[in-house]
Amino acid sequence: MTQTRDNNAPIHVDRTRTCIATRTRKPEGHLLRMVARLDGGAPRILPDPRRRLPGRGAWITPTLDAWATAEKRRAFGRALKVSANADANPVREYLESLAASTVPANGDGDRDPTNGKT
Repeated sequence: MTQTRDNNAPIHVDRTRTCIATRTRKPEGHLLRMVARLDGGAPRILPDPRRRLPGRGAWITPTLDAWATAEKRRAFGRALKVSANADANPVREYLESLAASTVPANGDGDRDPTNGKT
């Protein structure tokens, strides 16, 4: 959302969304958007990291813990207004790929800072 000041210079406002798992409000840039798609009649919940897919969206903190909480609470179907048996595994797989590709804090790409030496 863009607003303008008196001098017509744009002010960028980061919209706030609520995580379906934790119910915390965060800027949408800190959450993952998801949408529901019908594949052969059974709804599938897909990640929408670019926030461009059409349809009703829901937002989740991009962690596997948040995914597990949302799955346990059956929050995916409720938030996206689809049946409770919707397949949310594509979101879990996306979150697993994010977790696997995370670069460690030391930035060298080596997951073991001791390089196997103890």
